[in-house]
Amino acid sequence: MDATGGEFAKGMAMLGAGIAMGLGAIGPGIGEGFAAGKACEAVGRRPEEAGLLTRTMLVGQAVSESTGIYSLVVALLLIFVV
Repeated sequence: MDATGGEFAKGMAMLGAGIAMGLGAIGPGIGEGFAAGKACEAVGRRPEEAGLLTRTMLVGQAVSESTGIYSLVVALLLIFVV
């Protein structure tokens, strides 16, 4: 069972795509969970500021999610271009 160079490269690209998504999703997941938890604590302390806290939390989570989107783009490039 011999693999040609092209098959080997495609296999390594698929492996790289999986690793890129696996590691690229850890950071945003932890960051967004931490932000949501702290926002819940803040709303519990000052319920009258819930609107401002929620809006600020969502902006922070959107910025945090951008790293996950970058890893998705890299994974898609590895799958369909390489």
